[in-house]
Amino acid sequence: MDLDLIINPEWSPRRQNRTAAFRFLYQWEINPPEDLIEELHEFLNKLEKNEGYFGYAIELVDGILDKLESIDSLINELVANWEFSRIAKTDLAILRLGIYEILYRLDVPPVVVIDEALEISKDFCSDNSRKFLNGVLDEASKRSGRPNRQPSV
Repeated sequence: MDLDLIINPEWSPRRQNRTAAFRFLYQWEINPPEDLIEELHEFLNKLEKNEGYFGYAIELVDGILDKLESIDSLINELVANWEFSRIAKTDLAILRLGIYEILYRLDVPPVVVIDEALEISKDFCSDNSRKFLNGVLDEASKRSGRPNRQPSV
């Protein structure tokens, strides 16, 4: 991954937060830190934004890691014809992020979650990955039972 693409200043603050969460999840998957909270704050501090700017990224990472077992279980179900361990680490980080938002962030419509995941994947994944991500996240959205275009709160 190109470190210059961590945070595109033209992106909305919400997409910048999602991208920061994605990058940290990817990094965490490759090399799990001993002190997760300290590592997350060090990672975010390197992005040189005002304190508190990445509050949503922190919420996402905390929530994903709290629900990791159920998120990974659903991913495993949704990719039935694919071995979980063979999922590209970038794809896995985006799937975890997207599925968490679809299932647990009821303030964000699933269609927005999927669109954001696909936009982030444009900078970090292959064209084949985007098709894969779209299919898995779309199925997760259908299974969630949430209306696709509106918040559930």
